[in-house]
Amino acid sequence: MLFCPKPVIYGIESYSLSCAERDFFSSARPFGFILFSRNIGSAEQLRALVFELSSYSAFGEALIFIDQEGGRVARIGGDIMLQYPSARWFGELYERDASVGLEALSLSSRSLAGELRSLGIRANCAPVCDVGSAVMHDVIGDRAFSDSADIVSVLASVQAASFLRAGVYPVLKHIPGHGRAMVDSHESLPLVSASLFDLRGVDFVPFCDLSFHLFAMTAHILFESLDVVNPVTLSSIIISDIIRGEIGFEGLLMSDDLSMGALRGDFGERALSSISSGCDLVLHCNGDMGEMVCIDSVLCDMSLDRLNVFIDFDRSCFMELEKDLWCEDWLSYRSSLEVSFGV
Repeated sequence: MLFCPKPVIYGIESYSLSCAERDFFSSARPFGFILFSRNIGSAEQLRALVFELSSYSAFGEALIFIDQEGGRVARIGGDIMLQYPSARWFGELYERDASVGLEALSLSSRSLAGELRSLGIRANCAPVCDVGSAVMHDVIGDRAFSDSADIVSVLASVQAASFLRAGVYPVLKHIPGHGRAMVDSHESLPLVSASLFDLRGVDFVPFCDLSFHLFAMTAHILFESLDVVNPVTLSSIIISDIIRGEIGFEGLLMSDDLSMGALRGDFGERALSSISSGCDLVLHCNGDMGEMVCIDSVLCDMSLDRLNVFIDFDRSCFMELEKDLWCEDWLSYRSSLEVSFGV
C-alpha cells in the first residue's frame, strides 16, 4: 500500500481527468473511483483512463467500480463489450428450468466480469440482492432476480461467485433491501412500513446468505420499524443492529450515491453522517468538484482496521482465466437457449 486513502469513492466528469481533478485527487487520496457512460468512449480510451487513475491509487492499480448489472443498467455499451440480459430474465429462466438458469447465469456472469477485468475494472456494483414485490418501484423492477427471497439468494450467490472467479469484486446491493420501496430514491426518500418480522422473512434473506462478501451498498430508505428518524445510510441503529448484527455483514459497507435526492443536508454533512453512523466508505458519483471538495473537507484517513478488511480479503477465489473463452462459452450457450427455450 502506497498511502492510507480516505474512505470515499469518487466519480469524474468526462473521458479523461481535468487539471482540477488531477490536483484534487493528488490531495484527496480516495479509496477508489466509479465510472459511468459519460466516462467511456472506447476500449482504448477507457484503459488509458484507468491507467491514469492508478496514479492516484493507494494500491498501485486503481480500484475502479462500475454499475454493469446487465439489462438496462449497463454503463459500457455494446460497441465495447457484450450486452447481457437483466437479472429478472435469469430469474424467469431459473423458474422454468433451475439447472439451465444456473448455468446460464454462471456463464454470463463470468463473461461479463472477464470483460470488465480486461478493461481494468475491478469491482462491479452487482448483484442486486433486493427481493421484488408487488409495490416495488420501477427503479428496481427487472433488476431484481425474483419476488422470491430464496430464488434471489440462489441466483445472487451464483453471480457473486462468478464475478470473483474472474477477479472482480461483487458489491451486494441495496442492503438491507430495496424491493418494498414505492418511490425512486434518486428523487426522494422512500418510506417502508413493513414489520421487522416481515423484513426478516423476506428482504434480509439474500443479504444474510451472502454476508461473507467484501462489499455491500446501503439502501437510501427509511424503514419505520427499524429507525423512525434516519434512512439506512445515516442510521447507526440499522447499521449496527441489523446490517452488522442480524445480517452478519462484516465487510466494507459503502453508501449509495450521496448526491441522490433521498438525502438532505450539505455534502459534508451527508458524508460525515454516513461514516459516523457506520459506513466504511461513501460514494459520490456525479463528479461535481464543489461537492467533492465539501466531502473531502470532513473526511479523515480510512481506519487501518477497516482498510485491512480489504487488504486481507481472501483472493484465492480469483482465478486467471481467458476472457475470450468465457465470452465464447456464453454466446454458444445463449444460442442454445434460443433454440431450446425461445428466449
